[in-house]
Amino acid sequence: MQRQLIQTASIWRDGVDLPTYSPLTTDLRVAVAVVGAGIAGLSTAYQLAKRGFQVAVLDDGPIGGGDTGNTTAQVTCMLDKGYAETEQLRGADGARLTAESHMAAIDTIERIVRDEAIACDLARMDGYFFLAPGDELRTLTDERDASQRAGLRDVALLSSGVTLGNVRLSSALRFPRQAHFHPLKYLVGLCRAIEGMGGQIFCGTHITRVNAEAIVTLETTDGPAIRADTVVLATHMPINDALGYSLRIFPALTYVIGLHIPTGSLPNFLAFDTADPYHYVRIQAAADHDVLIVGGEDHKTGQADDMDARYQRLAQWARAQFPMAGEVLYRWSGEVANSFDGLALIGPDLVSPNVYVITGQTGIGMTHSTIGSMIVADQIAGTANPWAELYAPARATGRGLGQVVSEGLNVLSQYTELLKGGDVASATEIPAGSGAVVGWGPTKVAAYRDDRGVLHRRSALCTHLGCVVAWNDSAKTWDCPCHGSRFDSYGTVINGPAPSDLSPAEE
Repeated sequence: MQRQLIQTASIWRDGVDLPTYSPLTTDLRVAVAVVGAGIAGLSTAYQLAKRGFQVAVLDDGPIGGGDTGNTTAQVTCMLDKGYAETEQLRGADGARLTAESHMAAIDTIERIVRDEAIACDLARMDGYFFLAPGDELRTLTDERDASQRAGLRDVALLSSGVTLGNVRLSSALRFPRQAHFHPLKYLVGLCRAIEGMGGQIFCGTHITRVNAEAIVTLETTDGPAIRADTVVLATHMPINDALGYSLRIFPALTYVIGLHIPTGSLPNFLAFDTADPYHYVRIQAAADHDVLIVGGEDHKTGQADDMDARYQRLAQWARAQFPMAGEVLYRWSGEVANSFDGLALIGPDLVSPNVYVITGQTGIGMTHSTIGSMIVADQIAGTANPWAELYAPARATGRGLGQVVSEGLNVLSQYTELLKGGDVASATEIPAGSGAVVGWGPTKVAAYRDDRGVLHRRSALCTHLGCVVAWNDSAKTWDCPCHGSRFDSYGTVINGPAPSDLSPAEE
C-alpha cells in the first residue's frame, strides 16, 4: 500500500469549504464590534445578533484561522483541573456553578446546531477520566465525590476498567452526555446564521489598538477605524494587556496526532487520563476509515525544542492504549491559554470601560468559549447571568496565588536570554526552511531562511513586553516564552497579547 503523506495541518482543515470575507476598507460605526472569528467570537456575535444587536466581527486572518482550527473539539464538562481541585480553589458553590455552566454550554451548542441546521458531526457520548499508570484509585474516588457534590450526580466510578470495542482501559470515571463535533463546520453554520440576522464579518483586518472611551475606537493596520458602543475581545489573548492578563493566563503548546483505525473499531467516546500533562482522545469518521485523535505532551509556549520527539511519544502512547492504531495521518499543535484557577476569564475588561474579554479557556475551549458568549451577551444586554461572578476577569486569585507567583518567576527567568548569545553564531548556519536567533542583547535578530534560501531578519524582541522569541521548527513560528505571543516565520503576529508584528531588525 502506498504510504500517505502526514498532513501537518489539523484534520479539520482537510476538505472544509470555509466562507471568505473581505477586509474592512472604510470606517465603520456599529453597536457591537467582536474581535476574533473563532468559536468565542462567532458564538458571541451569534448570541448578540439573536438579541437584536447590530454586530460586526473582525479578524486579521480567515474564519477559524486561529486555535479553534487546532482544537480537538471535545465538548465536555470534564475540567482541566478537575472538580476536586476546583472545589478547593473556588468553593462548593463555585464548583457547582462550574458544572452547571459547562453542561449548559453543551446543551446550547446542541440547540444552535438544531435550530440553525448546522451539519457539523455533532454527537453525544460518554466521556471517561481514566487512571494513568502509577496513579492511585483515590484520585478517581475523590474526583467522583467532588463531581457529584457539584451536581453531576450521574458520574460513575468504573473501578474494574472501561471496555471500548476490543480495547480495555484502566479504572475510570464515566461522565454521561458529553459531545464532540467538527469545529470548522460549526463555524460555517454560525457565519451563515450571523449574516442571516444582519451581522457583518470582515477578515484580513488587523486591530492594533483599542481606545476605550464612551465610544470605543478600534485602530487597524490599514487605516479604517471602527467605532462601537461596545467591543468584545475574543482573540485568545487580549491585545489591550496592561500586565493584567499576562499575570493570570499561562499559555502552553499542546500536540495532536490523528491515526488511522478501521471504521467502527472503536465507539464514539471522549477520554482524558490522570497523567501530567494529561492525554486526551476522541474519534472522527473519515471516508473509508476512522481517525483516532490523540493529544498531549504540553509545554509552556516557547520553552521547548523537541517537538518531533513529542509527536513520537504521542504515537507510542496511542498504540500502547489502542493496538489497532495504525499510520499517523495528521499531526498538528495548538496553543492553550491556561488560567490560574482553571476557569476562563469572561466579562468586563480589567481597565477599559465598554470592553469585554473572553480568554483563558484552558484545554476545554469549546465549552468555555460558549459560556463566554452567553455571559457577555447577557451583560451587554443588561441581563443578570448566574455565572458572571465566577468567571469575572477581575476576580481575586485566592488560592490560585501560588501558581500566579510561580508562573511570574518563570516569566522573569526568560528575560535572562537578553544576556546570552543567540542560537547560532551566524545566520549562515541556518538551513533553508528554518530559523534561529542571532546576536546579543536587545539587538538580537530572529532570522528565517525560506525554502529558496532567502534570509528574512526581524527583531527577536516580542512586541508585547520585549521578551526574546524562540524558533519553533515544527510549526515554523516564533514563539514568545514569556506571555505566549506567536509570530509566523516572517514575524507577522498570529497570536496576542503582542499587538503588532516583530519590528524590523537593526542593521
